[in-house]
Amino acid sequence: MHRMSRGAGTVYVDASEVRPTVKLRMPSRTGSNERSLGRERPTLSVTAGDGAGDASAVAAGFEVRPGGLGSPAQAAALATLCAVLFLTFLDNTVVSVGLANIQSTLHAGVTSLQWVVDGYALTFATFMLAAGTMGDILGRKKAMLAGVAVFCAGSVVCATAPSSGWLIAGRVIMGVGAAASEPGTLSVIRHVYPDRATRADALGVWAAVSGLALALGPVIAGSLVGLASWRAIFWFNLGFGLVAFAMALAFVPESSDPEGRRFDWAGMLLGGGALGCVSFAIIQGEISGYGAWWIDVLFAASFVLATAFVRVERVRKSPMIDLGLFRKPPFLGSNVVAFATFFGTFSIFFFTALYVQVVITQSAYQTALDFLPMAVALIIGSAFTGPWVARSGARIPMVVGCALAAVGIFVTSATLGPHSGLGTLGWTLPIAGFGFGIALVPVTSAALTVVPPERSGMAASATNTSRELGAVIGVAVLGAVVDSKLTGELAARLKALGIPPSFQSLVVNAVSSGGLSPSAASKAEHSHTVHVADLATKVIHAAYEAFGSGLHLSFDIAGALLALSAVVAAATVHRKSGEQYEL
Repeated sequence: MHRMSRGAGTVYVDASEVRPTVKLRMPSRTGSNERSLGRERPTLSVTAGDGAGDASAVAAGFEVRPGGLGSPAQAAALATLCAVLFLTFLDNTVVSVGLANIQSTLHAGVTSLQWVVDGYALTFATFMLAAGTMGDILGRKKAMLAGVAVFCAGSVVCATAPSSGWLIAGRVIMGVGAAASEPGTLSVIRHVYPDRATRADALGVWAAVSGLALALGPVIAGSLVGLASWRAIFWFNLGFGLVAFAMALAFVPESSDPEGRRFDWAGMLLGGGALGCVSFAIIQGEISGYGAWWIDVLFAASFVLATAFVRVERVRKSPMIDLGLFRKPPFLGSNVVAFATFFGTFSIFFFTALYVQVVITQSAYQTALDFLPMAVALIIGSAFTGPWVARSGARIPMVVGCALAAVGIFVTSATLGPHSGLGTLGWTLPIAGFGFGIALVPVTSAALTVVPPERSGMAASATNTSRELGAVIGVAVLGAVVDSKLTGELAARLKALGIPPSFQSLVVNAVSSGGLSPSAASKAEHSHTVHVADLATKVIHAAYEAFGSGLHLSFDIAGALLALSAVVAAATVHRKSGEQYEL
């Protein structure tokens, strides 16, 4: 143990955490007078570039104290980092309850709604690894502030968007800002908290806040849409973002590790290009057809770019991601679980919210109430899993979490129907939420355990990227499934009803583009002309049944992937003797 004297007390630092290579002198608040009294502030010895706890990058005068959540300065920094994390993770799910309102006011189709979600998640995933490296080189606080500013600018574009195209553009801008600001929320913690025990508590708070943000997204959105409209979601983002920016400016110390590192432009362009091509091909293929030549070109381009990305990253001295890490089973397994949990999470948030508002015709308030039990379950699951992981490792919580989430999705798929409400969703969704909460916490700790400290930032960014990729691919693939079922089955049902072919295409287009709103459907069903009302009722029921068919299939796919990820976690996530988990 190393001993550091501080006034009348003594602070002990674990010798395994510090090696005397670089010294950071904590300056005295009272200058030479204090040193003359023999109470000189301590010198803390650390290892330069140690991603697990490098205090050498912390600003001079920043008070570090072991125990609890550290000193007031450390606690303020942690609160700020969690505020930024909450902001960026919240926007993964906060628009879900506003989708029906967006569809009716902007006449956006299912494809456009997919891009409203994927525009954010895709750019978030694409630029996250690159932004993390840029923060390491140029300064993590600078990257965070720039990211929050860009996020706020994108929120303004979204809040004032006159069309779905502008809304998607704003979401893309927000995704770039989130990618720049989110990596620092984890890497700065590792510099602010050099003591392992204190850092473990701080990382527990970080993990809980990430789950809290995902869970509260639909609840907050439902309240805002109920009070005003979907635009209120983005004005809320702007206000919260400005507060987070001011807090980061005041409380977060600057840190960087530029030695021997270069920015990987080739990796960013190739990886981002591959993700963009495959996502665009999956989503737009439903409109143009997967046999269209340019859709095939996009799939081929994605494959070529992904192959080039792998080749480039293998030979880079400073790669955006060290692909050799995926040869470590726990690292690979934790990234598979991260992908699967967000894939499943978005199947719930995106499609359930759309279904209950369009088919069941619930208000935004009612939708928020439907999701509230799930939010509570997710928060509870995240809260108690941290100590569980610290005590027994990540394997069992991952397996249990994925299995519970799969069960919750399967049960929701089996029970969700045109007459469902809080009485049904109030007990099925919490099963999935509790599983998601359990699974989300150990993913990062499992990945960090099998990498050296200097690679911890890269490992954490890789896991977060896998999460966002799960959201992107989940919304793209499952959205394509729902849209295919909606248009294909609806056309068949309309033909069976005897609707003339010339009107079939009009009905299908109205339903898929948002032209058939719940209010318009209700007016048609209650027409004074009996024949018109009867026919409208049959057409509307056919549309809702086709939508429900696609919804159930998408849930079954998501549930199967989560069940498979539980098997992967059981087979790959092991803790060797002597390994320690951060949470």
